Amino acid sequence: MKTPLNLLGSRLRQLLGLALMVSLWTTTLTARADLSPAEKPDLRLGFIKLTDMAPLAVAWEQGFFMDEGLFVELEAQANWKVLLDRVITGELDGAHMLAGQPLGASIGYGTQADIITAFSMDLNGNGITVANDVWDIMRPHLGQADGKPAHPISASALVPVVEHYRERGEPFRMGMVFPVSTHNYELRYWLAAGGLNPGFYAPQRGDTSGTLQADVHLSVTPPPQMPATMEAGTIQGYCVGEPWNQQAVFKGIGVPVITDYEIWPNNPEKVFGVTRQWAEANPNTHLRLLRALIRAAHWLDQNNNANREQAVAILARPSYVGADAEVIANSMTGTFEYQKGDVREVPDFNVFFRYHATYPYPSDAIWYLSQMRRWGQIPEARPDSWYLATAARVYRGDIYQQAAQSLIRDGILAASDFPDFTAENFERPHQGGLIDGVPFTPRTPNAYIDSFAIGLKGSATP
Repeated sequence: MKTPLNLLGSRLRQLLGLALMVSLWTTTLTARADLSPAEKPDLRLGFIKLTDMAPLAVAWEQGFFMDEGLFVELEAQANWKVLLDRVITGELDGAHMLAGQPLGASIGYGTQADIITAFSMDLNGNGITVANDVWDIMRPHLGQADGKPAHPISASALVPVVEHYRERGEPFRMGMVFPVSTHNYELRYWLAAGGLNPGFYAPQRGDTSGTLQADVHLSVTPPPQMPATMEAGTIQGYCVGEPWNQQAVFKGIGVPVITDYEIWPNNPEKVFGVTRQWAEANPNTHLRLLRALIRAAHWLDQNNNANREQAVAILARPSYVGADAEVIANSMTGTFEYQKGDVREVPDFNVFFRYHATYPYPSDAIWYLSQMRRWGQIPEARPDSWYLATAARVYRGDIYQQAAQSLIRDGILAASDFPDFTAENFERPHQGGLIDGVPFTPRTPNAYIDSFAIGLKGSATP
C-alpha cells in the first residue's frame, strides 16, 4: 500500500517535471504565434478516478499542458455531483464529465447551469457486472460458444433473477454512477432490450428516484465504491467504467456480463466540460486546453495503442486512478476479462482518438436527450427542433474546430486526423447498431423515442 511519504514523493516528482518544462515555455509559445496567450494560465481541473480520465493525466505527464503555457493542477473529486458543483462555482476551471452532464445541467435537470463541451474524451469503456450468485442463476439461460457463454448476453437472462427476488418480496437492485450518466442510460437500454422495465422519473411530481414501475431498481453509487457495495449485498450488480468491472473479477466477487461496446459500438462516454461564462471569458485558454487534450488523446491511440502500457503505469498512480496496474491493463490494453480465465480481445474497449472520437458530434447529445425523455427526466414532449437546437448549444464543434485547425497549421497533427471541417459533421461515424436493433435516427428524435417497446411515447408522462 502507498504511504503518505510515497504520495508526497510522487507529487514532488511531478513538480520537478513541471520545473524542467518551464524552460521550454517561451520557445513553445513563439512557435505557436497564431494563438494568443492564455487569459488564465493557472488552472485547476477535476476528474473522477476512472481510466477514461486518461487524456488529462497524459496531457500533464507528457508536457502538453506546458506546451500551451498552462500550469494545471489535476484534482480527483468525490463524486459527479461534487465535480459539477465545483465547476459551476468556479472552484474548478473545467472537468472530466459524464457526456450527459452538460446537457442535464443546461436543460435544468437536477442542477441548473450553462455548461458546454467542445471535447469528447473517449468512446466505449463501460461494462455491466453482476454478483456471483446472480451469475449462477443467469448462466443456465445462456447460449454457449466454444465452451464459454456466447456474447453479447441479453438482459432477458436476468429475468429469472428478477423473478427470484420478487418471489422473496425483495427488489432487485443495480447501481449506476449518476442520473444523467452514460451508465444509467446504457444499463436502462440493456434492461429494456431484454424486456425489463428499469423505471421512470417523474420530476414534475417530485419523484426523482427513477424507480416508478420498475422491474429493476437502479440507484447511484460512486464508481470506486461499486465493488464494495455489491460485495456487501446493497446492490446485486452495476454499470460502471473501468477499472471497477475488472476489479470485481480480480477480487472474485462478480462477473461482467456485457460491455457497452456490445450494447452500442463506439458510443460516446465522457466529455470535458466548462461553464459557458468561463469559455467566453477565457477563449484562448480554452483553445489551448483543447489542443493539449487532443494531443493527449492522439498519443493514447497512436501506433495502434503502442503507448497504452505507459498509460497504464501513469493511471495506476494514486494521484490518478490508483488501482492496480494489472487491473487497469485488463481493459486498457485491448482485452477484457468477463470471468476468471475468460479473457477476450476487445481492441476498441477504450477509444480516445481514432474514429474521430474527440469531436463533439451533435448526434451524441441527441441520443442522451432522447434517453432523458424516454425515462421521464424530460417530463414533457418536445419538438425535434428543440433536440437539435439544444445539442448545438451545448456540444460545441465550432470551438473544437478552431483548436484542431491550429494544430494542423502548426504541423503537430494532420488534417486527415480530423473530420472534414467543410462538412456538416452532425452524426458520429464508425458506429455500429444498438443491441436491440432499433435504428438511431438523430434528425428525427421523436420517432426514435416512439419506436421503443418500453419507455415514454408522445406526450405520455409516468
